[in-house]
This record gives sequence, structure tokens and C-alpha cells, in this order.
Amino acid sequence: MSALLVELEKQACSLLPEERAHLAEVLLESLHDAPLAEIETEWEREIEKRTAAFDRGELQTYPAEDVFSEARRMTQ
Repeated sequence: MSALLVELEKQACSLLPEERAHLAEVLLESLHDAPLAEIETEWEREIEKRTAAFDRGELQTYPAEDVFSEARRMTQ
């Protein structure tokens, strides 16, 4: 491990929890082709699209009891 990495880890651990979380997010985002913000934006669009389709009555829905019952059946 390089001396720089050791020093960065030491400094990162001294940050406030919110700052460490932000740093972790930035570092993780740097590992992906598409930035996390871009992915989150696409998910927000998809959520809006599905919510609108639900509101218009275009989606088939299932009672929660049926879904949970089927899930229990599948895990046994």
C-alpha cells in the first residue's frame, strides 16, 4: 500500500460521518461508467412513468395478501 493511500485513509477516517459518506459516494461514482446521479435521474423518470401509469389505471395490480402468500409458497 502506498504512503499516499495510507495518509488518505487516515485523513478520511478523521472526517465527520456526513463528510465520509459524501467521500464514499464520490469514490464509488468514480468507479462506474455512468455517474450515480445520472442513474438516479433515470430511476426517478421510471418511477414517475410507473406512478402515472398506475394513476391512469394502466397497470395490473395484485392484493398484498396474494403476493405474500405466493412468496411464502415459493420459499418452501
